[in-house]
Amino acid sequence: MSLHDVRQFYARLVTAKGGSSDERLIRAFAKVDRAAFAGSGPWKVLTANGYVDTPSADPGFVYQNEVIALKPELNINNGEPALHARCLAAAAPKAGETVIHVGAGCGYYTALLAELVTPSGRVDAYEVEADLADQARRLLAGYSQVSVHARSALGGALPPADVIYVNAGVSAPPLSLLDAVRPEGRMVFPLTAGMGPGVMLLLTRTTDDVFASQIVSPAMFIPCMGGQDEAQAQALMQALGTGGHRFVRSLRRTGDPDETAWLAGEGWWFSTRDS
Repeated sequence: MSLHDVRQFYARLVTAKGGSSDERLIRAFAKVDRAAFAGSGPWKVLTANGYVDTPSADPGFVYQNEVIALKPELNINNGEPALHARCLAAAAPKAGETVIHVGAGCGYYTALLAELVTPSGRVDAYEVEADLADQARRLLAGYSQVSVHARSALGGALPPADVIYVNAGVSAPPLSLLDAVRPEGRMVFPLTAGMGPGVMLLLTRTTDDVFASQIVSPAMFIPCMGGQDEAQAQALMQALGTGGHRFVRSLRRTGDPDETAWLAGEGWWFSTRDS
């Protein structure tokens, strides 16, 4: 079997596992060379019992629904493709839209975002690890619509975006990211307490101060630098333990939390009320 056939199968497999039949997404997964973004093989594949080395540098090992190490000493990986297929389908980037990608790593999922928005769109990718940002800049050089920033996306003003795609766990929705979402824009991000399990959420801006909220999937991600607060993480773990997140329908940025509140922080609260 040719590598071309392997990549075509991989694209259809991971998108199907992610619950999507979007041909644009399938074509993007087939086109972007995951092996190029995974570094030199053999590769380390993440399991529940640590990393397992592939027996060779055959790129076929990369085109599976597996998590591949980028910097194993820091638990930084090229994440599970099917999870990202589900999350990218939820974010639904369109041709011509602008995207902010937080936690770009070496740029594999940045490349998929670039394929989806086409050269008429724009992707600003942020990565705090300088060496990974340098690799991403090199690997993404063929995408004129992509800019890579070797810094955190948190804590400062950002350009307005139609889609914000976050690939590092936060214990609360970052206000600077919420501010950057355009009307009817979407933000997909992992709400997690440290390295613990959490949920991937899709927020869609319906008014200046209200976002529709829905769960995309369970999720575990490396913590986002500057995106974890110990007290908020404790509150999140307790809230997740109640199971109430399954009924959350909106994120609100004004007003006092009422009896519909599931989780609250300074300047935001999740509610079971519709948006």
